[in-house]
Amino acid sequence: MTPEKVLEMAKKKKAVMVDLKFMDFPGMWQHFTLPIKSLDAAAFEDGFGFDGSSIRGWQPIHASDMLVIPDPTTALIDPFTEASTLSLICNIVDPITKESYSRDPRYIAQKAEAYMKSTGLADTACFGAEAEFFIFDDVRYDSNEHSSYYFVDSEEGFWNTGRVENPNLGYKPRYKEGYFPVPPTDSLYNLRNEMALQLMESGIEIEAQHHEVATAGQSEIDMMYSPLVEMGDKLMLFKYIVKNVARKHGKTVTFLPKPIYSDNGSGMHVHQSLWKKGNPLFAGDEYAGLSQMALYYIGGILTHAKALCAFCAPTTNSYKRLVPGFEAPVNMAYSSRNRSAAIRIPLYSPSPKAKRVEVRFPDPSCNGYMAFSAMLMAGLDGIQNKIHPGEPLDKDIYALSPEELEDVPSAPGSLEEALKSLEEDHEFLMKGDVFTRDVIDMWLEYKMENEVNELRLRPHPFEFSLYFDV
Repeated sequence: MTPEKVLEMAKKKKAVMVDLKFMDFPGMWQHFTLPIKSLDAAAFEDGFGFDGSSIRGWQPIHASDMLVIPDPTTALIDPFTEASTLSLICNIVDPITKESYSRDPRYIAQKAEAYMKSTGLADTACFGAEAEFFIFDDVRYDSNEHSSYYFVDSEEGFWNTGRVENPNLGYKPRYKEGYFPVPPTDSLYNLRNEMALQLMESGIEIEAQHHEVATAGQSEIDMMYSPLVEMGDKLMLFKYIVKNVARKHGKTVTFLPKPIYSDNGSGMHVHQSLWKKGNPLFAGDEYAGLSQMALYYIGGILTHAKALCAFCAPTTNSYKRLVPGFEAPVNMAYSSRNRSAAIRIPLYSPSPKAKRVEVRFPDPSCNGYMAFSAMLMAGLDGIQNKIHPGEPLDKDIYALSPEELEDVPSAPGSLEEALKSLEEDHEFLMKGDVFTRDVIDMWLEYKMENEVNELRLRPHPFEFSLYFDV
């Protein structure tokens, strides 16, 4: 869509405001809103000013002025505002040099796509993200000098089978049995349908929606694959729509990977494939119908997996999900059909266009632009250096003996370990200036100072159960 078409659409929809959205460094949408009269064709080049020092992980106070440049291809009418509002996703630019801002996650994704094209290996990287989430009815949490707690609740929570609900009608999914009971046990069917319909109305093609394994409203709505930057945009719009539809019904959505103890956490399996001139490059005569290129791509992902976790599983809570011995894909191996492997090759369709690899260790707390870009760079490194992934692991990984697992690498055990891996292994990310040294250093610094160290300083409530009477 051109700027002129955007202005025509705004006029046709009688938009009175324009909302400018952009991604902060850790991975959350930020926005500010202007009267629609502020938007003209020149604004798509000149942009709008804002204070970059107030955005997490960005500019210092002495160099705070920055510009947002609206991308006309992202235009839509916001479905949740009372006043008709045009929504635009923006890129970030320095107001003096007019250069794109190195810490803008969307710019990193744009550079990853450009680098891929420059190699001549492919011209399109398709990504399909399956972001799982929980729908809760109540959430409370606090952490201060003398107390710390969290409380989540759901009408579906199996812990509420004995609660007085005047009346309690039962039909609450048992722990680890939320996949796929019909209503009334699946009480969120209509809500997920509304979410899916709103996503489609907003331009996101949906493949399926369903209840997920955990009790208490764990859900999944699958988006059709798209090119990398476009999927980054769609993931943010996906989160925005899902959260706001839930809020309209008095419920709340979280993409926190592990909000409930002893039940499944929320992952974000990411399907990936490379294409050139409209032809799929991952279909071939090798294992599971893959091409040699696809195997090398897998080799790159597995080789750099620990460093990738710093972007793909980027919270301390991520490692409450990635725990050995449970169902999470902590073992860095690949397999067809085997969902306990970190990389799976889906076999649903014989079509070459459907041939892809599914990376299963990411979770939906990630910054999609940066996580997708990092995985693409790892895969390209595998192709360029012909890194073979070794033999597939088609056995039940969790039934293997310790001796059989000796040679199978595992995911980091904590965010701190993932960050140390990134510190030691990041050269593949810096090819083509996709991830700059400044970006990697700031990511390491921000995550250590604001998350790892802050959590380390605080007593954990369970420590009182373990140690209070020592």
